[in-house]
Amino acid sequence: MYKKLLIAFSITGFLAVALGAFGAHGLKPFLNEHQTAIYEKGVYYQFFHTLAALFALLYFKVSDNRKMLTVALLFLVGIICFSGSLYLLATNDLNHIPTIILGPVTPLGGLFFLAGWVTLFLTAFQEKQHA
Repeated sequence: MYKKLLIAFSITGFLAVALGAFGAHGLKPFLNEHQTAIYEKGVYYQFFHTLAALFALLYFKVSDNRKMLTVALLFLVGIICFSGSLYLLATNDLNHIPTIILGPVTPLGGLFFLAGWVTLFLTAFQEKQHA
């Protein structure tokens, strides 16, 4: 599971940079200010949750605390749902996916992000302190 998640987050990190650049340059003529802000929010959340997940994976590697794999997995699902739906919502004039389908996915992704942070907090709180 560790290796698969590490590969997944190397992809989400790459995509955060690539999608950010694509949004800033390739999509610029096609998106209005509101759509651009939505798109950028997706990139922002993807990037920071990729970094947080990599931290969780690193912590798992040094501590062997399997709950950190859960944290990373929750962040991955959050990125897919939250950021993915924001990309699709921002480009809706181009992709024509009904917003009634995409709308509920965004807060679901946010719930996965929150679950990841709560799991991280509980894991840290329950961690035995070493001298």
